[in-house]
Amino acid sequence: MKALQIAASGMMAQELNVEVISNNVANMRTTGFKRQRADFQDLLYQNLRRPGASTSDTGTIVPTGIQIGGGVKTAATPRVMSQGNILMTEKDLDVAIRGDGFFRVQLPDGRTAYTRDGSFERDALGQIVTVDGYIIEPGITIPEDARAVSINSEGLVQAFVATDAEPVDLGQIDLARFVNPAGLEAMGDNLFLETPSSGAEQVGVAGTEGFGMLQQGYLEQANVNSVSEISDLIAAQRAYEMNSRVISAADEMMQSTSSLR
Repeated sequence: MKALQIAASGMMAQELNVEVISNNVANMRTTGFKRQRADFQDLLYQNLRRPGASTSDTGTIVPTGIQIGGGVKTAATPRVMSQGNILMTEKDLDVAIRGDGFFRVQLPDGRTAYTRDGSFERDALGQIVTVDGYIIEPGITIPEDARAVSINSEGLVQAFVATDAEPVDLGQIDLARFVNPAGLEAMGDNLFLETPSSGAEQVGVAGTEGFGMLQQGYLEQANVNSVSEISDLIAAQRAYEMNSRVISAADEMMQSTSSLR
């Protein structure tokens, strides 16, 4: 009886769905987090009577046929790259992206990673880095005697150095865009890596050519909606229960068959 395997595939699919939802809920307070969803596809069909097959020499054909599905599989868990809420922090090196784009981060092994988490700090050398100490590309160093550091909407970093009456330009924070940002590979620590699916990075200045604007003293929150996640969780739970009932029903039918004399 194929019903057991079909229902089992449904239970496994909904189990993964719950795992995706639980990860979304767990990261509700993660800066710049982008929620995921589970997409499903039906499995191969067994054609007991193929639709369109000829049934006679006169050319009559089967209008619908008989096809038995094999169940369901998880096709993908794409990220939803919608904008998260912008929360004020009043911290000079906190920067939010309002719109498209990612900050470029230099990893210790030389690779470039990408993030929406703009909670930056200064290291011992005065460089602007992530909370893990990774340098923001291109490297920008804030002098030790700098005061009133400002980052405008286009990413220009300025500060008053020593007793200067005019601000000094310290550097420009670039942004990167991708044709398919959902194709980026998540590596944890709020970082993503470029993949063939995402396309090559397009580096530019904030506020130009489709890039988002920067906002100093703010951070982007996760785009997770607790109400929709709970409703999705309830739907996944009910689907899991229905599949388990199918297994119970198939088991009872097989038990009745085996008890025939």
